[in-house]
This record gives sequence, structure tokens and C-alpha cells, in this order.
Amino acid sequence: MRISTLSLISLLACSSILLFSCDEKEEFTSDKVSDYQPLAAGKYITYRLDSLVTVDFDTRTEIHKYQVKHVVDAQLTDNLGRPAWRVYRYIRDSVNATSWTPAQPWVPNGSYFITPLGDQLEVVEDNLRFIKLHLPVRNGFSWKGNRYLPTEPYSSKYSFSNDNSMEDWDYYYDGDLTPFSYKGINYGDVLTVEQADEIFNIPVTAPTAFGSSTRSVDRYQKNLGLVFREYSLYEYQPPRNGLPATYVGFGVKMWMIDHN
Repeated sequence: MRISTLSLISLLACSSILLFSCDEKEEFTSDKVSDYQPLAAGKYITYRLDSLVTVDFDTRTEIHKYQVKHVVDAQLTDNLGRPAWRVYRYIRDSVNATSWTPAQPWVPNGSYFITPLGDQLEVVEDNLRFIKLHLPVRNGFSWKGNRYLPTEPYSSKYSFSNDNSMEDWDYYYDGDLTPFSYKGINYGDVLTVEQADEIFNIPVTAPTAFGSSTRSVDRYQKNLGLVFREYSLYEYQPPRNGLPATYVGFGVKMWMIDHN
């Protein structure tokens, strides 16, 4: 079979385009999840912690101020037989409502487990299992970070609707690595993991209307670890049946102030 000169030229041109396209193909490489949660025995991070609590028979809220220290203890196996790290938590109170200067020595405040896997990082605390980080580490990537949670995981402690369908929350990386500042402290190369942001009538501006705050976000500094967390799940329940308005739930805001 004879091939015309024009056909041969067209064939060579197509081949060149294919080769050029292959050469120009962009390869995406991702950071490892361990880059954002380094783990080694003795590593610690100290946080300032503002805890929202309900007082006066749940009729109002106030902020209690603490310092907490998270100390990586040792490597062991989790309840699924996988290599994990145990992290001890210590806490101390503040002098008064306007200062976070520590007034007491550290006291134990429980523990939790971190399980680093090939493509994700899991945290188990109070028997609740979260997928905190997941590959690829890329702006906009999303995953079901609460998919292992039971239905209404906080129902034994709080009678609210904030934990309805938590297993369906979409975690996602919000933006590229950027500097982050909070309360006058600067952090560099921070990765933001957004999880939930549904707030209405909080702070309460309509006293006869229902209010709710469901806010969850983590920020990790590369090669250091978690530097900021906001985790708020609480409701304002307006007066009803002769009963006063009440608040139900909790709120936590913590940011790194020291580490080794």
C-alpha cells in the first residue's frame, strides 16, 4: 500500500503533537500528611484555650481560660491493630477572666490517639474517630472526615441538633499554604482544613428565635503541627412553655503559644 506525501506529512504532524502533549503533561505531587503532624516521643505543643461553657442553669454563656499541653508519649497499636501514637493532655487554669497567665501547675487531662496511615491521618478521642488529614494535600480537595462517627455522637451529653448528620460533613483544604495570625501570634506555611461553618442568631439578636453555632476549622503549620482549632457546637433555645431561654452545647478555641 502506497502512502501519499500529504498523508505522510499529516501522520508525522499528529505524532509530533502527541509526543509534545506527553512531554508537557504536568505531574502533581502532594505533601505527606505527616508533614503537618510530626510525631515523635517527647514532642509537645502548648496552647492557649478559651472554652465556652453554660452557667446559671444554662441561661447564659461565659468563657473560661486555660493553657493545655499536648505531649506525644509513645507508639503503640490502636484498637484496629495499626501503629498509632498516644498523646497525653495536661491543663492548667488562668489567673482571672482577663489573663491567661498560668496560676496552677499542670494536671492530667486525658489522652487521645493519632494514627498516621499512608493516605490519611486519624485521631481517636473520647471513642470518636476523625479523619483529620487526607491525601492529596491540595486546595479544594474534600473528604468525609467524620464518616466513622456514630449518629448524633454527642447525644449522651447534649440535647441539641448540632450533631445531626455529622458523618456527612465535608472537610476540605481551603487555599494554599499561607501565613496566619491570631491574638498577635504569627504562624507561617499554614494549611487550613475547613469542616463546618453554619451560624445564625449567634450572638443572639432575636431573643424569641432559635440560634445555633456549628463551627469547625483546624489550621496546621507545616513541619510543626496543629496551631489553631475552633470547634463550636451549641444552640440558643428561646423561652417556651414558661421556661427561660437556655444555651446547650460547648465551644472551644485554641491556638499554639509554645512548642519544642
